[in-house]
Amino acid sequence: MPDSENTRQLKVAREIQRDLAELIRSRGMAAFDGAMVTVSGVKMTPDLSIAKVYVSIFPFDKAEKVMGLLEENNRRLRGELGRLVAKQLRIVPELAFYLDDSLDYVEHIDELLKK
Repeated sequence: MPDSENTRQLKVAREIQRDLAELIRSRGMAAFDGAMVTVSGVKMTPDLSIAKVYVSIFPFDKAEKVMGLLEENNRRLRGELGRLVAKQLRIVPELAFYLDDSLDYVEHIDELLKK
């Protein structure tokens, strides 16, 4: 039954994306060196043990610092997420943060097209 498993992964991913986005938003931009951090997507492993969290960061030149801050706060974020999803999930997935640089890529293409 790969379809039902896939549906479950997508459902869990959406829930985690929504809850993590709220956790990050509630911390405010000051917590992330004045950068705006957006959870642009979440992909779950088939066993739901790892959430690959894609974040976009504006301005992009603060990305490295913000990614470091996210890693430093990984355990705390996971703990807070656990309280939010405790009713839906038995195990709170590990969080793996990845930089979503698609906005930066779009900006780069835009610059090239202007030349």
